[in-house]
Amino acid sequence: MIKYEAYEIVVGLEVHAQLLTQSKLFCADSAAFGGEPNSHVSAITLGHPGTLPVLNKKAVEFAIKIGLACNCEIERVNYFARKNYFYPDLPKGYQISQHTTPICKGGFVNIRMPDGEKKVELNRIHLEEDAGKSVHDIDPENTCLDFNRAGVALVEIVTEPCIRSADEAYQYLTELRKLLRFLEICDGNMEEGSMRCDANVSIRKKGVTELGTKVEVKNLNSIRNVKRAIEHEAKRMIEEVERGERIIQQTRSFDASTGTTFALRSKEEANDYRYFTDPDLPAFNISEDFLQSVRETIPALPEALAARYISELKLSEYDARVISDDKEMVDYFEELIKATTNYKAAANWLLGPVKSYLNENNISIDRLPVQPKKMAELIQLVDEGKTNFSIASSRIFPELIKQTTKDPLTIATDMNLLQSSDTDEVALWVQQALAKMPDKVEEYKKGKKGLIGLFVGEVKKISKGKADPKLTNQLLLEKLEN
Repeated sequence: MIKYEAYEIVVGLEVHAQLLTQSKLFCADSAAFGGEPNSHVSAITLGHPGTLPVLNKKAVEFAIKIGLACNCEIERVNYFARKNYFYPDLPKGYQISQHTTPICKGGFVNIRMPDGEKKVELNRIHLEEDAGKSVHDIDPENTCLDFNRAGVALVEIVTEPCIRSADEAYQYLTELRKLLRFLEICDGNMEEGSMRCDANVSIRKKGVTELGTKVEVKNLNSIRNVKRAIEHEAKRMIEEVERGERIIQQTRSFDASTGTTFALRSKEEANDYRYFTDPDLPAFNISEDFLQSVRETIPALPEALAARYISELKLSEYDARVISDDKEMVDYFEELIKATTNYKAAANWLLGPVKSYLNENNISIDRLPVQPKKMAELIQLVDEGKTNFSIASSRIFPELIKQTTKDPLTIATDMNLLQSSDTDEVALWVQQALAKMPDKVEEYKKGKKGLIGLFVGEVKKISKGKADPKLTNQLLLEKLEN
């Protein structure tokens, strides 16, 4: 019987994140996703002899930005190296990357696990250019090459081998993608390839401190698949060891349809790449002024936002964390609380009716037709007792989505949905409600006070929701107690 529980998983992750620069890392070719194949290329992208690279300053700024957000030390003197290995989608025959001097060293990313917080330690973050794309399913006999992606600016974010479960890996990638999006330096879209992950997986007996032989699972295209690949690979390696077999250091790929991995090639060592300093790119220095200018562009990040929402706005920890987890939700909420001081109601609307609408229509909040100012006016209608939350969410809000030029008060008026605080009108509805159930009135007077809810519901029904709830309760009690 295989004793899986006797082993410990050791994982290190390498994340490649495409930076949202307009041009590529070393030339002015467009870095936009998509486009006709080979339409975002030039002599530099294609590696023609005599062409020279020029460093993209914005890419350097973005790399420093994620480094500061991840608590890294920023390297002041940087240079690029040539990483020599042949792929058909690298036109130059080598990749320009950072080797000895990564622009960011050390650092960590905090993750929240059921048993508490954990710091996932980083080894480095460095700049490099992306490769092109090989397409195998267009021509039955040939591989087609699209160089649009070749030369696009990347940061590679490398952890230490400090992750101990597939769940920790999942949480780390979720947190990292959130940071990249908040910093607006990468959209984190793994399906489009703008964020890709390689997982280095090994196992060892619990209590052993030496690292085991690692296997690298390449180009995982979703956070869920990273988790699945680690779980499968750890199980496969434990079973091999238990059978008395030796784990081979190799590069593997993950088949998402079967949830299994398969071997691609034996794993290269660093010396296989024959790194040397790129002679066409001079070293570049990070000045204190430049570092400070980047530091000033960093927005409030999720942890700080959640803390502010809890301490200043008095939101619950759950509400604060759900809102602060999503960049677009934060942007909308920040605009909303400029127009209303009822912060709890603002959170309730976003996490209730608004989120339901977004989920039903599979859109993010930046595409919500209702602007924050209109949402604040809807909250005010409820606060002033002109309508109640039920009518506001089920009747006025859907109409506000359809009629974006109208304000909530106008819609409520047009649809005859404003609550009545007219004492005579509400008194008439109360009288009608009590007249419909004289037996229940008798039961109430004999001590069955819980029936008050039944009467309130009947008044609500007769008035079609227009009766002011507070006034309804007051008038019912006056009638029933006398």
